[in-house]
Amino acid sequence: MSTLAQPALARSSHIDASNRGLSATGIVRSEWIKLRSLRSTWWSFSIIVLIQVSIAVLFALTTSPMATEPTTQQVTQAAVSISTLGVLFSQLVIAVLGVLVISGEYSTGQIRSSFMAVPNRLPVLAAKALVFAVATFVVALVAIVISYVVTMPILAGNGVDAAPLEPSLWLSFFGAAGYLVFIGLISLGIGAALRSTAGGIAASLGLLLVVPTIFQLIPAEWAGVVASWLPGTAGQSLYYTGSTFEPWQALLVMLGWVAVTLIPAAVLMKRRDA
Repeated sequence: MSTLAQPALARSSHIDASNRGLSATGIVRSEWIKLRSLRSTWWSFSIIVLIQVSIAVLFALTTSPMATEPTTQQVTQAAVSISTLGVLFSQLVIAVLGVLVISGEYSTGQIRSSFMAVPNRLPVLAAKALVFAVATFVVALVAIVISYVVTMPILAGNGVDAAPLEPSLWLSFFGAAGYLVFIGLISLGIGAALRSTAGGIAASLGLLLVVPTIFQLIPAEWAGVVASWLPGTAGQSLYYTGSTFEPWQALLVMLGWVAVTLIPAAVLMKRRDA
């Protein structure tokens, strides 16, 4: 009788372990391995660094001194503008990558293996968002700082005052890197909801490029108000002064956009078949 009970106990233990799935640390580690094993990740991050530095250098080379002595705020703002100008182009790359991070697993069927290891499913999306956000922030911040370091000597050579790397400058750099993180997470949510690479990329780029243009073409005051709440517009207030919102307001708006995309994606991921 004990001989029969042992296989039954073993099967029961196996089922319990299967239901428990991976630990939180294991899920995060798994998502990190998947992210860095994708060629699209390395290509996208490399392109972001190249875009940031190249555009900053080109802009610095064509910058000339102001007619009057600039204020400290103007010098700082000029450094922010030059160092973060490439963000407007990098956001398109990070939006595409955000979709690919999740849609690629659906197209290859790898998502089924992930859900088998984590039956609850939602920790997979959370870990994927966490890993992607951290990686994006680090790469974006490094690219922006490199842009600053490379362009400041060029500006000094052109007779333009170079801003020291002070706390206010760091806050703008953090804001610009955070903006790219938010764009990536919004695109990740869109990709998870649509489960289609083509559809996700089209929707993400449409939100950044097409929708703002449509509202700008509408000759009504309400259209301008709506356009200011779009992620591509509101997010710029995270790092550029003089925009529509204060940085803390822009942060809340971007968090709202992330919630609007990731929460429905999580609900659909939980309910739909892989």
